[in-house]
This record gives sequence, C-alpha cells and structure tokens, in this order.
Amino acid sequence: MTFELRTYVAAPGKMDDLLARFRDHTDGLFTRHGMRSVGYWVDVTAPNTLIYVLEHTGDPLTSWQAFAGDPEWVAAKAASEADGEIVLSIVSVMMEATDFSPVGAK
Repeated sequence: MTFELRTYVAAPGKMDDLLARFRDHTDGLFTRHGMRSVGYWVDVTAPNTLIYVLEHTGDPLTSWQAFAGDPEWVAAKAASEADGEIVLSIVSVMMEATDFSPVGAK
C-alpha cells in the first residue's frame, strides 16, 4: 500500500478557495480514481498551507493521470482559477508503512 503526503501552499487570499475546491470537488474525485483521503490539515504556523494524506489502492501514477484527465476535475479546476491561480506550490512524498506502523502495516 502506498501513502502520499501532499503539501499545498495557497496563493495569498486564496486558501478559502483551495479548501472549497477540495471540499466540493477534489475529495470525491480522488475516490473515483483509486485514492482514499486519510485526512486533511491546515498548518497552524503557516495558515496558507494545506497538508493531506492519500492512500493509493493502485499505482499512484496511473491514478493521478486518470484524475488529471477527468472532465469534472478539469472543469472544477478551471472554475476555481477563474480569478487567478490558487496554488503556488505542491510537494508530494510517496511513502510505504513500516512493519510496525499502526497505519497501513502489512
């Protein structure tokens, strides 16, 4: 099982737009494409930062490619960026649980 830790930095004044996009569109689309949301957090020391963890049920690259090409995602992204880009940067870390991890242990 592969987990993915993702960190997004929102453009100034765009954090609410980013959270709305995840709440209203992104989270449901993840499920459609073999990704399960484990949790979402806002960094208390950098409030324009969204952190979340996904659990991939299949190949992460295949899932992300399908997600990126989904017409619903393309439309939601375009609508959310009508007044400008809402994400300045994204960092992704792919992880596999250790044999003693309470989450995802084999």
